[in-house]
Amino acid sequence: MTDALVASSLSDAEYHALADAVLARIEATLDRWLQDDVIDIDTQRTGGLLELVFPDDSRIVVNTQPPLHELWMAARSGGYHYRHAQGRWVDTRDGREFFEALSTCASAQAGRPLVFTPA
Repeated sequence: MTDALVASSLSDAEYHALADAVLARIEATLDRWLQDDVIDIDTQRTGGLLELVFPDDSRIVVNTQPPLHELWMAARSGGYHYRHAQGRWVDTRDGREFFEALSTCASAQAGRPLVFTPA
């Protein structure tokens, strides 16, 4: 495990604020794409769980994990866990940044390039 993946030093309140910001960022991006007629990806949000439903009915699920201070993502390509470190959400296995991985998974499932950005 790299130094970037050492246990979170976030308070519960900090974790919730950061995790909620990620979900809100994803929703805002999808809303913009819908308005700009880029792609129609439906969303369903229940608390800390955000489900993205693609035109082919495939799904990506982003879920907060408050006890672990992690974000989890499930996509067609597999399941991924992210911890907040040095201002970014990074994969607990390979250190890949969350929005980069989300972009890769969403692009594969949409069959076209899609880019999510942290800000």
